[in-house]
Amino acid sequence: MSSTVTDLDRRFMAACIRLSRRHLGRTGTNPSVGTLIVADEGKGPIIVGHGVTALGGRPHAEPVALGEAGERARGATAYVTLEPCAHHGRTPPCAEALVRAGVARVVVAATDPDDRVSGRGYEILRSAGIEVVPGVLADEARSVLSSYLTRSEKKRVEVTLKLAVSADGMIGRADAGQVPITGDVARAQSHVLRAEMDAILIGIGTALEDNPQLTCRLPGLSQRSPLRVVLDRHARLPLTSRLMQSVSDAPLAIATTMPRTPSAQLLEGAGARLIACEEHDGRIALPELLDDLAAQGVSSLLVEGGAAVAKAFLDEALADRVILFESDVVVGANGIAAPFTRANLSADYAASGEWLFGADRCNEFVRRS
Repeated sequence: MSSTVTDLDRRFMAACIRLSRRHLGRTGTNPSVGTLIVADEGKGPIIVGHGVTALGGRPHAEPVALGEAGERARGATAYVTLEPCAHHGRTPPCAEALVRAGVARVVVAATDPDDRVSGRGYEILRSAGIEVVPGVLADEARSVLSSYLTRSEKKRVEVTLKLAVSADGMIGRADAGQVPITGDVARAQSHVLRAEMDAILIGIGTALEDNPQLTCRLPGLSQRSPLRVVLDRHARLPLTSRLMQSVSDAPLAIATTMPRTPSAQLLEGAGARLIACEEHDGRIALPELLDDLAAQGVSSLLVEGGAAVAKAFLDEALADRVILFESDVVVGANGIAAPFTRANLSADYAASGEWLFGADRCNEFVRRS
């Protein structure tokens, strides 16, 4: 059966991808998937049902959209950002739900790499006589699905490394606490990044120097603060820190090689989660930590610093994406040099986007395959 991709298919899939971002970072171990049910009832195609993976990961997007569409789904086209699941869990497979609903056509962006699904969702649909059109805007969908795909394919967390660099190549000033590098608009965008992540990570040096809170403080998004992770080999984070004082607002994990010390036990007793880590060359072993986080259901990790931590992730080829903010602020004396700039970032990374947020420039780079 030949499958023709139309401009309308691309338009509806683009809308479906935008919809899927709604619950990014809030669907547990499941990806945030979008589904649109589109029917032509005589006046051109219209959306009769829409759904996105629910908070916590259930129900999936397809049954949500089909439930809204009802009988109008019969003979309609379903647009889905990820191949419908084919395995039985707590609920029947989404591919079977589409068959039962009587849709005539299913347009999909990305194929699911999960061995329980990959290609099998398509088989269920085709066996029922449904036309399947895969690969529509697959690259665009990956911007939302990339963390799930990385965890499925590589069995580790997808890492986004974020850095803000001043005009004189600094990320802060020694012994000065938090030094604003970017303006309000760029900082708001950083909070959007946090809201879309499963976890955010800093080193103990940054935690002690800046005393950050690492929550998402945009209006309406305060409940979307991710798990906060501190690389704290000796469990030195003070109980009086803003991170510890806000454990009721957002979860906190201490990655430590000494989980049984009195200081670590005090942190755990105050509400922090301890992650027992291996040590390598006097540092926490990062690859193993990423594996452990993935095993706990974390798919996406935002690394915010400091300089030594950022350099370690780059040196060990663990950063999948780099977000670099550049400002016109001059830090001056006692500045802390950035571990990299746009001019000397490794050639392993290819430019993938560029934006202006107020007076600040933002560049995105992705690691070459």
